[in-house]
Amino acid sequence: MQTNLRGRDVIDLQEWTKDEIDTLVDVAFTLKRDRALGRAHPYLRDKVLAMLFFFPSTRTRTSFEAGMAQLGGHAQFIESRTTQIAHGDTAKEIGEILGRYNDGIAIRNVDWQVGNAYIRDVAEASRVPVLNMQCDVYHPHQALADLMTIIERFGDPRGRTATVSWACAQSYQKPISVPQSLLLLLTRFGMNVRLVHPPEFALMGDIVEQAGENARRAGGSLELLDDFDKGVAGTDVVYAKSWGALLTTTDEAQGASLIKKYSSWVTDSRRMAMANEDAIFMHPLPADRGVEVTNEVIDGPQSAVYDQAENRLHGQKAVMALTMS
Repeated sequence: MQTNLRGRDVIDLQEWTKDEIDTLVDVAFTLKRDRALGRAHPYLRDKVLAMLFFFPSTRTRTSFEAGMAQLGGHAQFIESRTTQIAHGDTAKEIGEILGRYNDGIAIRNVDWQVGNAYIRDVAEASRVPVLNMQCDVYHPHQALADLMTIIERFGDPRGRTATVSWACAQSYQKPISVPQSLLLLLTRFGMNVRLVHPPEFALMGDIVEQAGENARRAGGSLELLDDFDKGVAGTDVVYAKSWGALLTTTDEAQGASLIKKYSSWVTDSRRMAMANEDAIFMHPLPADRGVEVTNEVIDGPQSAVYDQAENRLHGQKAVMALTMS
C-alpha cells in the first residue's frame, strides 16, 4: 500500500503506478464496507472540492457531491456557462484562484482536442490536486469503478476476458474517453482485453499502443477485432457502448451517418448467450435503450450497470480521501 498520495493529480491513471492503483482499490472497498456498516469516515472535514463542469452530468456530479459530504467536506458546483469562465477566465486563473479557495479541483471538459489540455493547464497552475471528471481522452474515475465491479464479480481479474466494444447510438458522437481509460486500466491487471469496433470508430493509436504494452508487461493480451459476434464469444465481460468516429470525422452529420451504418451493433440476449455463462454486461450509463442494448439485457440478471454506478461513489471517495487529506 502506498501512503504518499496527498496532493497527486488524477488526470490519467496511466500516470499512476500499479501499486498506487491497488491502494485506490483497497481504500475504495474499505470505504464501501464502512458505508454499508454505517461507520462514519469524515476524513475530509472542512475540505472543499470545486467541481467545474463544461458538460452535463448526472452520476458524476451526484457521486462526487455525495462522496464529499460522506467524507465530511463540501462540493462546490460550478457551471462554466453561468460564470465568468464563459467570458474570459483562463485555465491559469482558474488553477491559481480555485486552488487558493479550495482543497481540490475537479473538472469535466470533453470538448474534442480541448478538454485534456485545459485540465492539464489548470493543474499546472493549481496548488491543490486536480481530478479529471472526464475529458476528451480519459475518464479515469469511471474506469476505476469498472475495475472494482469486475473484481467484485470475479475476484482477481487476471486471465479473465473483457470485451470493450463499440455499440450503435441514436444520439450525438459520444466521447472516446470511456473505452480508452478502460483499455488502459484493464490491461494493467492482466486481463485479456478485446477491443471491438467498426473501422471508422478507431481509438487513438498511442492509447492502443500503451494498452498493448500494459498487457505484455502484466501477462494479459490485447486483441483488435471488427466483428461484434466474435468479440463477445466466450468472454467474461461485455462492455458495449457507443463512441464517436472522432478520428474519422468531427462533423456531426457525417458522424451520425456512420453510426447508422452499424445499427445492428446492439447487445441483445442472442449476443449475451454467446458469452460465458457467468458473463456480465457493463455500461457507464446513460444507455440508448433498444439501440445500444436491449431492455432485457440491461435490466436482466447479467447486468452490472447499477453496481458500476454505485462504485463511482466509492472509488472517487478513495481518490479524494487519499489526495486531498
